[in-house]
Amino acid sequence: MTDVLPDVLPPPRPKKLVEHFKEGLNSPICLTWELTYACNLACVHCLSSSGRRDPRELSTEECKAVIDELQRMQVFYVNIGGGEPTVRSDFWELVEYAVAHQVGVKFSTNGVKLTPERARWLAGTDYVDVQISLDGATAEVNDAVRGPGSYDTAMRAMRNLADAGFRDFKLSVVMTRQNVGQLDQFAEIAATYGAQLRITRLRPSGRGADVWDDLHPTAEQQLALYDWLVEHGENVLTGDSFFHLNALGSTPLPGLNLCGAGRVVCLIDPVGDVYACPFAIHQEFLAGNVRDEGGFAGVWTESELFTRLRGPQTGGACESCSAYDACQGGCMAAKFFTGLPLDGPDPECVKGHGERALRTVDAAPRSDVDHSRGAPRSRRRAVPVEISFGPPSGQVPDRACDTSPLAGLR
Repeated sequence: MTDVLPDVLPPPRPKKLVEHFKEGLNSPICLTWELTYACNLACVHCLSSSGRRDPRELSTEECKAVIDELQRMQVFYVNIGGGEPTVRSDFWELVEYAVAHQVGVKFSTNGVKLTPERARWLAGTDYVDVQISLDGATAEVNDAVRGPGSYDTAMRAMRNLADAGFRDFKLSVVMTRQNVGQLDQFAEIAATYGAQLRITRLRPSGRGADVWDDLHPTAEQQLALYDWLVEHGENVLTGDSFFHLNALGSTPLPGLNLCGAGRVVCLIDPVGDVYACPFAIHQEFLAGNVRDEGGFAGVWTESELFTRLRGPQTGGACESCSAYDACQGGCMAAKFFTGLPLDGPDPECVKGHGERALRTVDAAPRSDVDHSRGAPRSRRRAVPVEISFGPPSGQVPDRACDTSPLAGLR
């Protein structure tokens, strides 16, 4: 007797959450919005090459119209940055407007405007989170990258937030060759002020391209960073920055292990241009402008670039690597701005493939957006970053981007 096949096929296997993300969502879970290119600092690794205000930046009313769109699209929250967003005269007005329209705000700041009074206001405000940027656990290391006095400014801002009772704000660190050995110190600083440590990856974007060779962590430091995250990662946010390190071991780092560019995240810049990736401000990744007919929603749903990014992607030669499933080929922006193909290896590939590929690169693309103060980029040279590790004030340093689409979700 033969078995009879059922007339009705079993229901298809439900898609995993990450599979939905690969195909894109009806609206971004979160997005980055740079409100201004104006900044009181001139960080050498600034990915948006900020400094001077662009006279074309969105007006207060245009910003409110974008917030209205985000509310209709049910965007979970917006990461506001710059430049230094708090130097916009209407910044606090826009924060209040967003919160009143059910759009959560997380803003990144160097702390220059976080007075005790403003810290108390923030502590009493719902749906607002604050991220203080600090790239050295000591003033010596931080100020070499972010500028003289920036360490003291950030520490004062954190003290004001802590004194006001604002808990779990973020201490945000871009990992560099000079500060990887300070991870334990960063964790101690965060604990001291009741903050949560957030570490992100250095990208060769904007002015970051000028200092990439001097600042990006060595292969040995990448391994040290991976080991530290395996041990401490449950209490540290990474913005899903380091999934390329998953090829180092059998313990995966928390996160999507996925490039979300144009799928679940994107960037709105100060003049309303919409880019697929917050780290890739370049014409190649420009999807449209919020001032276009259809606004931001039209760009998100109808952009040819976003449609292409949401389609099947190829990993090129990386697909033959045993670690491809773990690292997914790495970061799109890091590849692009080092001159590597998007289906090629990450420049910091832990298997060494990126280093070998870089030897064949003659020139790398540069961002066509530059608001740096001083000489135009065509006349600027790469900035060497030299930091002495002599003991400051008798102390010796310790041993050697939550923009995650899932941040805040349960």
